Amino acid sequence: MTIETLLERDFGTIPELIHLHAQQQPGHPALVQDKRSVSYAELDALMDRVAASLQRDGVQPREAIAICAGTSIEYAALFLGALRAGVAVAPLAPSSTAESLAIMIRDCGAKRLFIDATTAPALDSVRDRIDVAQVRLDSSAEPGWDSWLAAPGSMPQPVQLQPDWIFNIIYSSGTTGAPKGITQPHGMRWQHVKRGHLNGYGTEAVTLISTPLYSNTTLVSFFPTIALGGTVVLMAKFDAGAYLELAQQYRVTHTMLVPVQYQRLMAHPDFDRYDLSSFRMKFCTSAPFSAALKADILKRWPGGLVEYYGMTEGGGTCILAAHEHPDKLHTVGQPAPEHDIRLIDEQGREVGPGETGEVVGHSGAMMQGYFNQPEKTAEAEWYAPDGKRFIRTGDLGRFDADGFLTLLDRKKDMIISGGFNIYPSDLEAVLREHPDVADAAVVGVPSTAWGETPVAYVVPRAGAGITPEVLMAWVNERVGKTQRLSALEFAETLPRSAIGKVLKRELRDQYQAGKPQAR
Repeated sequence: MTIETLLERDFGTIPELIHLHAQQQPGHPALVQDKRSVSYAELDALMDRVAASLQRDGVQPREAIAICAGTSIEYAALFLGALRAGVAVAPLAPSSTAESLAIMIRDCGAKRLFIDATTAPALDSVRDRIDVAQVRLDSSAEPGWDSWLAAPGSMPQPVQLQPDWIFNIIYSSGTTGAPKGITQPHGMRWQHVKRGHLNGYGTEAVTLISTPLYSNTTLVSFFPTIALGGTVVLMAKFDAGAYLELAQQYRVTHTMLVPVQYQRLMAHPDFDRYDLSSFRMKFCTSAPFSAALKADILKRWPGGLVEYYGMTEGGGTCILAAHEHPDKLHTVGQPAPEHDIRLIDEQGREVGPGETGEVVGHSGAMMQGYFNQPEKTAEAEWYAPDGKRFIRTGDLGRFDADGFLTLLDRKKDMIISGGFNIYPSDLEAVLREHPDVADAAVVGVPSTAWGETPVAYVVPRAGAGITPEVLMAWVNERVGKTQRLSALEFAETLPRSAIGKVLKRELRDQYQAGKPQAR
């Protein structure tokens, strides 16, 4: 079978494509990190060893493993090898709290947990609650990667993957309650791969990845590159100067970055001295992307610029080819081909042309639901009168006369900081655990470093002796790294509507005006 024949099918798999590349271009580099390179033949063999190891350990098709580790070649090979065995992968964010990690590992039913030296300490406080065998990806302790892997040349039992089998489970962030596991099937990922050629992915593509492998932002660029025979250059941690050096050295053609990374790159004092002429396409997603920043990128960075607007849950996606529509940089573009994007009001009815409504979307790439949480799945769905299923975004938007979508606000006050989702309700729940806190609200405010950052307004209890600085430190010790408050202000009261709802827009405006309600 040829790669072209497989891609013409309604359903195929990424492991199949990698195997074909290993036969047709065995020496072509698939993964590069630091000074190490793994060819397609080597990657294919490594995936076989991973799949055989999981089968040896009794992990069955449609069961799951969890990975909580930094970006590495081993991480990528493990993810891909697990797919070959029909095993779902739950990539977990090391920045999550230990409590959240324990919940996620238990929720997905992981049969094996893969960690490394940098993430192992994060689990120390909940180790007695993690009843699953652990493997160190970096061989920093036993069992380590080298000793866990089946012998070179090992072959797994063939597994016939199905389109509705779970490919991965990506969890939402959270410090309280149960984080939601977003289940994406193999059929959804196949659709992503099939349209990869539209963005220039292929054997000549070199994609530089500097966002974590546990993030769907990363995966939507990683999988088309590796499935279509390109080379992925991995960065364990983003640094603007190091990124530019790698881009020039490897003649990078593609990249996926979040807005704050673009901001740091464009502000780098030596940006303009680097040769970036090899770039074909740059992508951005995950957070608000200012029109001014897009314009600067178009002016100074060769190649096209594409912004994606969508959700990890799938549904509808909007695409803005900024290089083709420089007059639409204030928008997130038009619905992708065969993606149905609509706007609905509070009653679930479609709104008319030019009106504002909540964005809902339908496409061939949609989550099956939230893992083990049918009620949360139902809350995320909207059905058209003809029964067509859509995913709700919680964002408010409006289409212009040309069919471009402008986002106006988030219906739910989620904060996106450095490309990561932060839920104010989680932080507010932590604040209210403190005995000196009578009331609290958390809002997102603009940040030069992170795009947005969380700020808390707190009404202290009468007679409380705590200071804002001490309270903020107390909170930040109890939340994940990406969720930490950047400021905390005391207030006598919180502004509320007639029905008692906190008016968060007023708090944001107040903070930006530099006149917080200091007590």
